[in-house]
Amino acid sequence: MVKDSPKVSLDALIPREAFEVQGQQGQNIARMTISIRDLEESSFFYPFLRKPDFQRETNEWDVQKICEFLESFLDGDLIPAVILWRSSSSYYFVIDGSHRLSSLIAWINDDYGDNKISKKFYDGDIEEQKIAAQEVRKEINERIGSYKNYQSLTQQQAQVNQKILERARNLGALAIQLQWVEGNSSKAEASFFKINQKAAPIGVTEMRLLQARKKPNGVAARAIIRSGNGHKYWSEFSQDKQDEIEKLAQEIHQIIFEPKLKNPMKTTDVPIVGNISTSQKNEFILEFVNIVNNIEVEKELTLEDDLTGDTTVKFLINCQKLAKRINDKDASSLGLHPLIYFYTYDSRYRVGSFYGVVTLILYLEKTKSYDKFIKCRKNFEFIIWQHDNIVPQIVGKSSAVKAREKVKDFYFKIIEKLTQGVDIRNIIKEIIAEKTFGSLKMKPRVNTSETQSKSFSRETKAAAFIRDALPKIQRCKICGGYLHSHSISIDHKTRKEDGGLGNLDNAQLTHPYCNTTFKN
Repeated sequence: MVKDSPKVSLDALIPREAFEVQGQQGQNIARMTISIRDLEESSFFYPFLRKPDFQRETNEWDVQKICEFLESFLDGDLIPAVILWRSSSSYYFVIDGSHRLSSLIAWINDDYGDNKISKKFYDGDIEEQKIAAQEVRKEINERIGSYKNYQSLTQQQAQVNQKILERARNLGALAIQLQWVEGNSSKAEASFFKINQKAAPIGVTEMRLLQARKKPNGVAARAIIRSGNGHKYWSEFSQDKQDEIEKLAQEIHQIIFEPKLKNPMKTTDVPIVGNISTSQKNEFILEFVNIVNNIEVEKELTLEDDLTGDTTVKFLINCQKLAKRINDKDASSLGLHPLIYFYTYDSRYRVGSFYGVVTLILYLEKTKSYDKFIKCRKNFEFIIWQHDNIVPQIVGKSSAVKAREKVKDFYFKIIEKLTQGVDIRNIIKEIIAEKTFGSLKMKPRVNTSETQSKSFSRETKAAAFIRDALPKIQRCKICGGYLHSHSISIDHKTRKEDGGLGNLDNAQLTHPYCNTTFKN
């Protein structure tokens, strides 16, 4: 099985900038090429290069594609022209060719998402990009050589491989061809979308984010995705609002995505959200923001632009409250163990379960039904863990977002049957027989005869770990549910007001909500 080449984040190498006021004219430019030295950080051209703020992230090229492009450029192969538009402030906006320019900039400045330019752009938060950056740098140094090495070749021509020397000579004459969009910012924006929907269409989620770049859900999602770093889609708000947005986004990101998940899984201290791709992450967070703030996908574009940041902050506060409710040290936290609620027995992530749980929490909040859930929580967790293949059947061919209400109803149906005293062994059988959720089936969890390989797969290693580690996880002494390290509260068995002391015999581990709300 061929290992997929990781996508490389080059998004920091060409900063974003908002297009100027509608009607402003771009100026005619005579220059028709960019030389290699124009892309050095100290040049007169590179510092004024910009992407429109509605440009998708420059992270779609993998290691192989970047290497192949650089080889083509150095060998003098035909490279498609880069299309630019010049604003009245003399910024050069990339209308088409961002990945091509960014790949060259990365090579020239030795920054593949993990060096000086990227660290400054992301305020040092580049952990997710390091592995891909190291891989592409290694591949380039082996196949092509670094830009710094090419600069020194002229002094040692006799000792250099002829292929490399030929490429070094080419660098003196090679250039990227340019085309210019003439007209105002409206014409430039229209050109961007027209061009980018042809050869490499913008993905559905990315298009939604681009269209919502000034709307509160879009700004909130972008802020959470990048933990308040990267391009500031909120830069037009007051400084106080900017600071509040960044603080909220960082906290939400930390609650949801930390600690970082390592594969194969060797700890039960797992994050709410496991390892998902960048495109999945964008969709995941946008949907999370929408669900929490009751925004239907069909009505996204009818939202008004957020001109002050007030609505964005409101949306983020709602997301923060929900994230804390799921798993946090906050007194409101249910402390739902991510392994039980959001992962399969062999460590695969369950997006449909996450959306269903979020929807369930919103429903419990609305109907004031938390106590009903707490009273049967231990058995509820046993059921959803033993039958983790039911939710995928409910989602079926629908999207996880569209199916979230059905998943919520399935979870609440379990709660109702437990409340009614139905035997825990019969609950799923009854739900299947009722056919409320379609034709569900009781499926075996593990088929040990599936593989003939003598080596353990990553999933099998994870399943073995989870199987043996799960019984050792601490349980809440009030509700009996699993405890996660991020949401443990120390409770007085005998309350302080009833004379309980702060000694070891009177201490017990509980969920924050069970201790501070349910118990009282």
